[in-house]
Order: sequence, then C-alpha cells, then structure tokens
Amino acid sequence: MNNQNNNYDSNKPNLSFWQIWNMCFGFLGIQFGFALQNGNVSRIFQTLGAQVDDIPILWVAAPLTGLIVQPIIGYWSDKTWGRFGRRRPFFFIGAVLTTLSLFIMPHSPTLWIAAGMLWIMDASINVTMEPFRALVGDNLPEKQRATGYGLQSFFIGIGAVLASALPWMMTNWFDVSNTAAPGQIPESVKYSFYWGGVVLLVAVLWTVARTKEYSPEQLAAFEKQSAQPTTSKLVDINFNKGAIIFVVLGLATLALVMGLSLEKELYLLAGGLLAFGIVQWIAAALKSANKTQGGFYQVVQDVFTMPEAMKQLAWVQFFSWFTLFAMWIYTTAAVTSFHYGSSDATSKAFNDGADWVGILFAAYNGFAAIAAMCIPFLVKKMGLKGAHCFNLLLGALGLASFMFIQDPKMLLIPMIGVGFAWASILSLPYAMLSNALPSNKMGVYMGIFNFFIVIPQLLAASILGLILRHVFSNQPIYALLIGAASFVVAAVAVMRVKNSN
Repeated sequence: MNNQNNNYDSNKPNLSFWQIWNMCFGFLGIQFGFALQNGNVSRIFQTLGAQVDDIPILWVAAPLTGLIVQPIIGYWSDKTWGRFGRRRPFFFIGAVLTTLSLFIMPHSPTLWIAAGMLWIMDASINVTMEPFRALVGDNLPEKQRATGYGLQSFFIGIGAVLASALPWMMTNWFDVSNTAAPGQIPESVKYSFYWGGVVLLVAVLWTVARTKEYSPEQLAAFEKQSAQPTTSKLVDINFNKGAIIFVVLGLATLALVMGLSLEKELYLLAGGLLAFGIVQWIAAALKSANKTQGGFYQVVQDVFTMPEAMKQLAWVQFFSWFTLFAMWIYTTAAVTSFHYGSSDATSKAFNDGADWVGILFAAYNGFAAIAAMCIPFLVKKMGLKGAHCFNLLLGALGLASFMFIQDPKMLLIPMIGVGFAWASILSLPYAMLSNALPSNKMGVYMGIFNFFIVIPQLLAASILGLILRHVFSNQPIYALLIGAASFVVAAVAVMRVKNSN
C-alpha cells in the first residue's frame, strides 16, 4: 500500500487487487474457526448430554460475547496507534487466543465446561473479527469498499467450506472414527479443531505481515479533503427516561416469568431489558458528573447517535441474523431427527447425519464463495437493495424446502439459496453502511452495528426453544421454517432502506 502520500492532495489511492487480497485473507482463517464452531458445537453439546431444547440457552454465550466485546474492541482499536498499526494488534491477539480455544474445546469433559469454552472461543474470534470490518473502511476508498467486503465474503466461503467438511473428510478420507463412547467427543471432531486452529493462526498472521495501515492523521486528512464528517452529531439524550422504561419492562418480564413459572430461557430476555436500562442509568450518572470523555459513555452516546443508515438497516440485520442463528443451532438436530430418524447422539445414524450437516454447511459456504463473485452483477442490474432482497428470498426458499425434501442428499440443492443469502448478508449491508461512517469512529460503529446481529440471536435463544416445545411438539425442523419466514421479513425491510443506491 502506498503509505508515502503526505501531501493529501487526493483521497485514498486505489489499492491493487493483491493488496486487497492480502488485507482480506485473514478472514479465511477467522471463518475456519467460526464454521467449526457453528457446525460442531451443538453436536458436542448433545454428545455431552444436552437435550434439544437446552441447546439455544447453551449457545447464548456466543451472541452475548459479541454484544459486549465488539463495541469495546472497536472503540479501543479506533484509539490505538503504534508501531504495529491500529487494527493489526487485535488481529494477532485474537488469533492466538482463538487457536488455543480450538485446541481445548473438543477435550471438554462436561457440558458446562464446553459451554464455557464456547464463551471464551467466541470472545477470541470477536477480538479478531471486528477490526477486520473496520480495516476495509480505513484502507479503501469508497469505490473499492464493495470489492473489499466482497473478497471477505469470498474468503469466508472458502474457509467455511473446508472447515465445515473437515469432520466428514476425516471419516471418509482418512478413516478417523466419527463415533465414540457416550460422553466422549469423536476423534474426527477433535482433529478438525486442531487443523482449524493452525489454519486460523497462519491466515491471520499473513494479513498482519502483509498489510499496512494509514495513521490516524492520514485518515483525518483524507476525510477532511473529501468533506466527510469526522465526528458524530451532538445530541442531548435523556438517558434517565430510557433507563426507567427498560428497567420497568425488565422487571415486569422477570415477574411474569417467576410468577407464572415460565421457561427459564425467558430470564435471558428479562436480563437483557434490565441490563440496557442499567447501562443508560450509568450513562446518565456520568453525564451529570460531567464525566463524558471515557470509553463507556462514548460508546453509549454513539449507540444513540448512530448514522441514519444504521437505523434503517437495523431491521434487515435483525431478521437476517435471527434466521442464521436458528439455522446454526438447529440444523444438526433437524436433519438427524427428520431425515435420519435418530436423536441418539451415540447412534451411527445420528453421527452420519451430523457429518452430513457438516457437508451441507460446507456447501452453502461454497455457494456463498460463488455468490460473492455474482453479487456485483446482481447489484449492477438490481441495485444494492434489490440484490439483497433477491438473495434473502432465495435463502428463505432454501430453508423452507427442508420440510419437503426427504432424501438427505437432495438437501444440497436448497443450500444454493442459503449460500446466496449468506454471501449477501456478509457484504451488501456493509457496502450500504461504510460510506456513512466517519473514519475516526469506523471501529466503534462497526461494533455497534453488531448489536443488530447479536440481539436477534439472544432473542432466538430466549424464545425458539419455547416456541418449538409449545407450538411444534419439540420438532427442530420447524426452527428452519421459522427462519425462512424471518428471511422474508428481512427482504421486505431492505426495500424500505433509503439512500442506498
């Protein structure tokens, strides 16, 4: 990257394709770890004794960790600058921690240790992943950002294909056992996690070594030259009013859950409402004490002063990620019970079905890599909103078809639609958003944007098990049908986003 332009006579120079390639390559490793987590953690939980309706609450660690970690890491990375750059130190630290977590996770002796390891692993992945989004906005001029996010989607697809298929490949290519004694993780899963740790570390270190960054002064000069805002609009926010509303809602929900002996998952919903109210009360106290320069207050302030584009995209992200979370945590249970006829985690039918889910996840990520190359042409024909709407509807059709396909091998076909939706979710909302963000807050706003990814996952963990138990006789296949409906809502919502040509 040309880092010698000290005259600032022009905006950021275009980077070559290979410079963008190096900058995004680390995402292959991140998604390697993320896909191993998504495709195998429910299997590990069931192997260690979890019931199907316990899975959502066990998974809550992943989105909750992202909710807390991503805005903090974004804020810190915005404020960081040293000999190793701005975002790259976080890439390195997160990659080392994630690699260690991948080595340890498949050796969890009990269910609750596995749940704790998921928490640690997801926190580590988030430390690495969040600054990658901001790096594209930092380093690329506006007209190249769609290319940067598209390449990230491509590497996400490639990494996830390999990682999702690893347990199946271990069994079918290398004759590693995919079954084990009750309460023991199969060797195929263990070896897959080992390889995942190595690939993640090498890929992220490649980006750390091969990428340069603009200094904060250079970024400020570029932004000033292009007449873009460098600070958020100051708004006088009544935090006390919001705090009262959310604390009352949280206490009311808690009282209902306790008084009517409702499902334990709803405690999560009550806790979330209370937590957001308490956060606003703390912000109000800091404001009254004139202590508004600290990181906590600044992040809360930025939540309430986010750019209009983020508010418009919030509903799109909410319903998109509600679907994805439902798919990740229930596809193994749905396919093994509905298509393979077994919910016994020690049976061959269950483990064959779980391996096939790995192939299905590999397939949709492979189709996502192809879709990442097709989406620019769809955008040219339909625009950003039209292309995203089209891809989300393809995903909805794919998930709904699980109910009507009997042959497990034919489930590869609906993965085409899911892959297009996944690639679109990973790129087009960020392409709509990135040009609206000031560079000095690119990291924190990307972290806040993650709220609209995390909150629906927390909601899904709170209510999906409840819905399946009381409405669908605890049949996990219906979680995929609910996800299909949620994709349709997201497709409608994206067409209501304004100012996204």
